[in-house]
Amino acid sequence: MTTRRPRAEDFLELVERGRRGRLKLYIGFAAGVGKTFRMLEEAHALKLRGVDVVLGFVETHGRPETEALVAGLELVPRQRSTYRDVTVEEMDLDAVLARRPHVAIVDELAHTNLPVCRNRKRYQDVQELLAAGINVIGAFNVQHLESLNDLVERNTGVTVRETLPDSFLKNADQVVNLDLAVEDLHERLKAGKIYAPDKVPHALERFFTGDNLSTLRELALREVAESLDRATTGKQARAGEDPSQKGAGGAWGRVLVALSSQPPRAATLLRRGSRMAGRLNTDWFVVYVETPGEAPHLIDAEAQRHLLTNIEKAKELGAEVVRLRAKDPVAALLDFGRSHGVGHIIIGRSTQARWRQRLGLTADARLLREGDGFDIHVVSFEVPHEEKRP
Repeated sequence: MTTRRPRAEDFLELVERGRRGRLKLYIGFAAGVGKTFRMLEEAHALKLRGVDVVLGFVETHGRPETEALVAGLELVPRQRSTYRDVTVEEMDLDAVLARRPHVAIVDELAHTNLPVCRNRKRYQDVQELLAAGINVIGAFNVQHLESLNDLVERNTGVTVRETLPDSFLKNADQVVNLDLAVEDLHERLKAGKIYAPDKVPHALERFFTGDNLSTLRELALREVAESLDRATTGKQARAGEDPSQKGAGGAWGRVLVALSSQPPRAATLLRRGSRMAGRLNTDWFVVYVETPGEAPHLIDAEAQRHLLTNIEKAKELGAEVVRLRAKDPVAALLDFGRSHGVGHIIIGRSTQARWRQRLGLTADARLLREGDGFDIHVVSFEVPHEEKRP
């Protein structure tokens, strides 16, 4: 068993964790499986036990069974905001913070707030509540996980716009999967318990097909199983073991995503890295090697903008972003990997000229040839499906 020496930062993390609120998440594979219903049931149970619980934001979607459970619970009034002549109701974050309940119920965590709000996403509002010591029970559907975005699109043909980072799920204290047989969900849909009757045929033909729901159900079950594995491994780490250091490569070891200044579909690489690091329950890096020809004053403004956007996305997904300067990017990546316990390197398939690919001069070919001791993952980018909304 490998032991590691406690650091002062570890103790500080324990202290800060003790001050933060706890996060419980309900995950479903589609609308109508009962996430909001179960949260409201739990809120009533907590209230009966004398717990100070409020509804920070709950969306009933007009479902009578769900609306009936709102009665008897304290609801923090929503904030009404007008943007481009449209009035929208958002969670009033400051009102919940001022109310300071023991537990707040917050629905639809992947929701994008109006630009006039302090935070861009609702899950970021929840992070503020947790930082203030308020416990939160929240819910979202598995297809909204950022790292699953490409997988969901490839398997269902649906592009999901509203996402939240896997690191948010990883930091949850408790995760509950609300499972329901696909046939039962179809019955609920046809009975008008999910959408209005006039929307049911369209839903059955698009997002609610049997194949789509089966795929999403499998993803939800797998995600919760992996979250339990991460929790177990986290306990082992706190007991003195360091799972990320069991070997220099192969199945163990940290994950490195190689980022160029203008990578095609960089988001796909970042999601792949986030997904792999989550499965291995290890740290991951996004490394950008700046060559002499890619100095900030030499690349155009658009490339610089894309690079900064990708770096922010990497941080949002939980990666440690590292910027290196070197004439040879491949050598720099390998040196960094060997000195930082990396076991897996993810890189996009080269789009350089064919003759460079045939001669093995591209970065992906060189990593495969020179990367002894690493698992090299070369990602090819498929042509995206025709965009559809759920």
